[in-house]
Amino acid sequence: MKKLQRKTRLTSDMEERNQTAVTEFILLGFSSLGDKLKIFLFLALLLTYLITVTGNMVIIFIVWVDHRLHSPMYFFIANLSFLEIWFTSVTSPKLMLNFLSVSRTISFHGCMAQSFFYFALGITEFCLLVVMSFDRYVAICRPLQYATIMKQRICFQLVLGSWVGSFTVISLRMLLISKLRFCGPNVINHFFCDNSPLFQLSCTDTNGVKRVDSILISTLVLTSLCLTMLSYMSIFFSILQMPTATSRKKAFATCGSHLTALTIAYGSCIVLYARPSGNSSLDVNKGVAVLNTIVYPFLNPFIYSLRNKTVKLALREAFRRNTVMLFPNLCHTSG
Repeated sequence: MKKLQRKTRLTSDMEERNQTAVTEFILLGFSSLGDKLKIFLFLALLLTYLITVTGNMVIIFIVWVDHRLHSPMYFFIANLSFLEIWFTSVTSPKLMLNFLSVSRTISFHGCMAQSFFYFALGITEFCLLVVMSFDRYVAICRPLQYATIMKQRICFQLVLGSWVGSFTVISLRMLLISKLRFCGPNVINHFFCDNSPLFQLSCTDTNGVKRVDSILISTLVLTSLCLTMLSYMSIFFSILQMPTATSRKKAFATCGSHLTALTIAYGSCIVLYARPSGNSSLDVNKGVAVLNTIVYPFLNPFIYSLRNKTVKLALREAFRRNTVMLFPNLCHTSG
């Protein structure tokens, strides 16, 4: 009897060691594409990434140095720009490297870290979008109470709560993901460590984890969507009551561009995470994820800031001041 128990324990230990044998994953990504197309996509992605990072850094800088932009709206936009730099940096550099690399591997811990920051930053972004929509609601629908409601302390607390709350929730989610064991195939049919391909590779029962994960992500995404749309619906009805057609046209143009960005952000996430799992395709998910991780961060600086007249004026003045400081003789000659 003791020999049988010892043998059973030994077998169990061997199975557990086998289940933790995977130390790295292979990101399949877009490996089926031709070499020339890969090089073209690498260059296009590199240019997009540089523009995204540069555009968002410019917004952070100009909001910091120009006193005219020291308002709640631009404070939230600067936070969103800071987030977008890190969000696109979670997946884009690795994707670019894999276009030129043969191995396309990522370590187990690197994969878990990528998954954590992707979802934590993504949920933080949705929280910031809710905060920004509420700020616009107060500015348009309650203009006389704006200074009283959107105090500096309140704005700071809203941003801090978005970051801390999102990272805390996703940390709890990662505790569930960490219980999964990977003992067999290690090829991820994606360009980053998303949840669906990881669940497919796990050699343990994932039904419970998948159910909890799906409910959690869907609830967070759909709740933030409802709160955001509630604010914009109130804004829409307030715009209709504006006395002049010029004011209505300007407000609709601003809200229209914002809603375009929200459609890309929420639409891609609903397709990826808030629909029945049986209807999902990893190949389709890869295409939709490109919108979420590359296209949306690229468009954000142009939609929320760089089209704004106040921001463009501040940029021109900052550029003029720096030109005078760097090339005083040239400016004196031209004058």
